[in-house]
Amino acid sequence: MICGGLDIGGTKIEATLFDPDLAPLDRRRLPTPRDSADAFFDAVADQVGWLRGRAGGDLPVGIATTGMVEPDTGLAQTANLPISGEHMADRLTASVGRPLPVMNDSMALAFSEANGGAAEGATAAVGLILGTGVAAGYCVDGAPAPRFGGIAVEIGHSGMPARALARHGLGLWPCGCGREGCIEAYVAGPGLPRIADHLGLGRIDAPDLCARAAGGEPGAERAMAIWADLAAEALEVLQLTIDPQVVVLGGGLSQMPGIVDRLTAALPPRLMAGTPMPTLQLAHFGDASGVRGAALLARRIQTGDLPWTP
Repeated sequence: MICGGLDIGGTKIEATLFDPDLAPLDRRRLPTPRDSADAFFDAVADQVGWLRGRAGGDLPVGIATTGMVEPDTGLAQTANLPISGEHMADRLTASVGRPLPVMNDSMALAFSEANGGAAEGATAAVGLILGTGVAAGYCVDGAPAPRFGGIAVEIGHSGMPARALARHGLGLWPCGCGREGCIEAYVAGPGLPRIADHLGLGRIDAPDLCARAAGGEPGAERAMAIWADLAAEALEVLQLTIDPQVVVLGGGLSQMPGIVDRLTAALPPRLMAGTPMPTLQLAHFGDASGVRGAALLARRIQTGDLPWTP
């Protein structure tokens, strides 16, 4: 069955049309309206209309988005889109004619990779987004795990362990959520320049820091090692609470050269004795994995393979 997905972030709404084998056929990107909910839902309707036009009729369409939709109320909660407090099913019905299944982007990554991707066959799989922020999703036996309140595995807004900060002489850095000391403040993309600055190297962006570390610069390598050690603390939190077999890495930082080897080496010293080591993998479907997961969700709902309540 042909299907479509929308990948919604703070800067773009990208629509992708998939063939029956979930191979992408075409895609279209629009800027995300940030000024009003009405403009936002108009842009969503525009993209759904484009998908229907390319498909020659209606088709299953799913949405992968930053933030979440509360299962009990159906209300959106997000920091980067103008739709917090909006009832998603009602607004989507008004704009596109019917409600569409909405999935947190990290859950969509996990779902995609657990079905034909890097976590295929894993009983428990986590999709970990390392980008502008840090978030994770969780699938059990290839299906999204039910969660009270609809929240994904918000590891990024758990506290970085004090032992890790003490090891590296780091303070409680502010996080975009308004609190201090969150894992995201250290491990997300902006955390790398902060670590470099802490070491006296200046605020070097991630690509430059990686290049300088690869070129043998000791200070840059030290910054990368500290980042990997802090990321390993986050991975241990996942392992102690969820115990996944596979952790699939997505997001911009997952494209850093050698990241899987670096984190695979950094994690064992951080794990509590007897804690199993997960397999770390890059997302098989790359940047398109989340929107693929949303399209797959819509198709599974259409065929009755997954329950869904708008």
